[in-house]
Amino acid sequence: MPILDKRTASVLLTILVFAAAGAFIYAASRILVIFLLSIFFAYLLEPLVSRFQRWTSLSRGSRGLAILEVYVVLCAAIGLVFLLLGLRITDQTRSLTGALPGLFQKLSSGQIAQEIGSKRGWSDGTQIRVQQFLANHSNYILSLVGSVGARVAIFFQNVIWIVLIPILAVFFLKDGRKVTERLLDMVERAPQKRFLTGITDDLDEMLAHYIRTQLVLAGLSLAAYIGVLSLLRVPYAAAVGAVAGVLEFIPVVGPLVGAAAILGVAFLANYHHVLIVAAFLGVWRLLQDYVTTPRLMGRKLELHPLAVIFAVLVGAEIGGVIGIYLSIPVAAALRIVWKRWQRVYAQPTIRAA
Repeated sequence: MPILDKRTASVLLTILVFAAAGAFIYAASRILVIFLLSIFFAYLLEPLVSRFQRWTSLSRGSRGLAILEVYVVLCAAIGLVFLLLGLRITDQTRSLTGALPGLFQKLSSGQIAQEIGSKRGWSDGTQIRVQQFLANHSNYILSLVGSVGARVAIFFQNVIWIVLIPILAVFFLKDGRKVTERLLDMVERAPQKRFLTGITDDLDEMLAHYIRTQLVLAGLSLAAYIGVLSLLRVPYAAAVGAVAGVLEFIPVVGPLVGAAAILGVAFLANYHHVLIVAAFLGVWRLLQDYVTTPRLMGRKLELHPLAVIFAVLVGAEIGGVIGIYLSIPVAAALRIVWKRWQRVYAQPTIRAA
């Protein structure tokens, strides 16, 4: 009698395959994330490439030339934005970076309580209590600053990988459809082919809509933050506004971190109208969450807010910032797979019963 029958061997082989796949994903997680972000970037540029391919006389019929034209226009647009805002943002970022160590030192020592309290009319007792509180928690404040600095350093160490995203996106833009069609042609059974074709179509529509919506939301926030903070004469308005606007691209967590950064810099720089800034951030958050986002996002994702929060928390636990950004598309993709499975496989079973 054999030790393992055919069924047991098949189960063990399946377990080993999944274990090997999990180990490969864990070992190559950075590369896989870069490829995934390249696919997202390709989804972002796909409408422009298709329009250039149809409309412009130079690239009509040639997808490669259309991609080249889109990249040239994109580089020109980035250069124009840099000329208009980049120098100002760069100067303020340099000034803010130089001032932050001194500000954090005053914060950890409690000296900032006296500087702010004396200008805002705090009583001597309040100043002393705040100063003692900050001094007693100086180790925690310094460790928090150190962890943020370490994350920033890791980000800049991985900048070279970010440069690969637009390069890899060229291949997805040029041959992505062909690869998908060839993979689908390998499926012979009609129900499975219909199932996979439906999933790819729905994923194409969902990802393209989600990425473009997040980009529009980030652009609106960037313009609003820089414009309003500059009008309010908040210190380093362009620098913190740009950072908060970019963070808007990360769902749920990004806007909160951006708002905290704006309020933190305004408080540390002893800005006199912090409450007005806080009120503006609250009103803008309401507009984004209850007016702009529903109109732009529509019902493409069809995710309950509780499901979004759960997905974001799980994504943060598994993959940090990248996990947060990918959490909502992954949750929406799982929903798409489930609904397509019900259409293709579940309904015939129900009818037969």
